[in-house]
Amino acid sequence: MTKWTANDIPDLSGRTVVITGAGRGLGLVTASELARAGAHVVLGVRDTDKARDAVAGLPGDFDVRPLDVADLTSVRAFAGSWSGDLDILVNNAGVMDIPAARTADGLDLQTATNYTGPFALTNLLLEHVTDRVVHVTSQLHRQGRIDLADLDWRTRQYNGMGAYQASKLAVVLFSLQLQHRLTTAGSRVRSVLASPGIARTSLAAHSRSNVVNRFTFLTNAPERGALSVLYAATQDVPGNSYVGPDGLGGLRGDPAVRRQGKAGLDRAMARRLWDATADLVATAVR
Repeated sequence: MTKWTANDIPDLSGRTVVITGAGRGLGLVTASELARAGAHVVLGVRDTDKARDAVAGLPGDFDVRPLDVADLTSVRAFAGSWSGDLDILVNNAGVMDIPAARTADGLDLQTATNYTGPFALTNLLLEHVTDRVVHVTSQLHRQGRIDLADLDWRTRQYNGMGAYQASKLAVVLFSLQLQHRLTTAGSRVRSVLASPGIARTSLAAHSRSNVVNRFTFLTNAPERGALSVLYAATQDVPGNSYVGPDGLGGLRGDPAVRRQGKAGLDRAMARRLWDATADLVATAVR
């Protein structure tokens, strides 16, 4: 069977895509391929100068705008300035296993970057979305544990990898509940999940797990890891589909529709998490 590649992306002329954290790594590969297919690609990034340098000379139509998904003021400013349709939103920005830190809003930095910020951004932009929201998650969501009473790591002892795993499970549950709400409302917009497997990027630079990047036989090159995101963003897949590498353990391989972990299909937890997150985001702003 022929493997799916970026050459199979359909013509995206006339379509608009927002990709967060698209100045490097998987986000940049995703942005460049979607632009090459004809989309107008908006890069929402913290460092606009570096992002402009990164796309300079690349074929396609790019627009670089300031966005820090961990900063709710920045999220609201980005969403508030949006006008017109937005075909595809790709929540790509993320950090992994970083030291404990708090955002300007007083939120846990890792959770805010990976989950609560994208939650707020998606909800604020949703009225403009015409096709789908793609959430970049991780195979490690299967090891995640969510504490609804302490989503923000205020009472528990902080654990960098535990916070990462929990945030990625939260993303999976967010997609589940978002799709439920979209379907109930009669919307044709889809919520889709994408896992790149283990891609050789700087994501794990702060983590002891970064050692895995030395073992190329276990990992995907960034261009191959991004294929799951590109597939999720452009192919006709059902709502709440989980796209990831087809290899052993979902660590590497070519994109395929797979199945999220059992904890990511818990509808009751998804509803409770949505409510807890909405409360957290609402009360975090000073």
